[in-house]
Amino acid sequence: MLELFGGALLIMVMRIADVTIGTFRTILVVQAKKYHAAIAGFVEVLIWIFAMRFIVEHLDNNYNLIGYALGFAIGNILGVSLEQKVALGYVQMNVISKYHTDKIADTLRLSKYAVTILPGEGGSGGVAVLLLIIRRKEMKPVMKIIDSIDKDAFITIQHSRPYRGFIHGGRK
Repeated sequence: MLELFGGALLIMVMRIADVTIGTFRTILVVQAKKYHAAIAGFVEVLIWIFAMRFIVEHLDNNYNLIGYALGFAIGNILGVSLEQKVALGYVQMNVISKYHTDKIADTLRLSKYAVTILPGEGGSGGVAVLLLIIRRKEMKPVMKIIDSIDKDAFITIQHSRPYRGFIHGGRK
């Protein structure tokens, strides 16, 4: 019985490891961290090859196939969770507040975040758009500041890869 489920468990653990690393490696590639991505890819593929070798040698055990699929699913969940925890890179936040633009900008600046105010035109007239480029790790504190002033502010967030210039991370 141990042999029947032990192999499936081993395969599942290997798949969890390689898929978790693979998910994280994909983010490293997107962030242009090529050497880190290469190392992660090496480890990922090495684990995958060992898992595949074991499966091919034991194709007669359906539990191995279930372990493989379960490991893949759990590995995706853990990979995304790990990536969110590490939060590599930058994001661009665009904030539109009907009545509290200046207060949000001033409070963020007092908290050492760089904020640019751009004029805009909305469906109901003129608006101001607050533009921030921040580290992904700083999203929660920035959102907390914005929400404490205007819970109804319209906010968009997109990944950003600064190309040139100065990011005011050193102000903190």
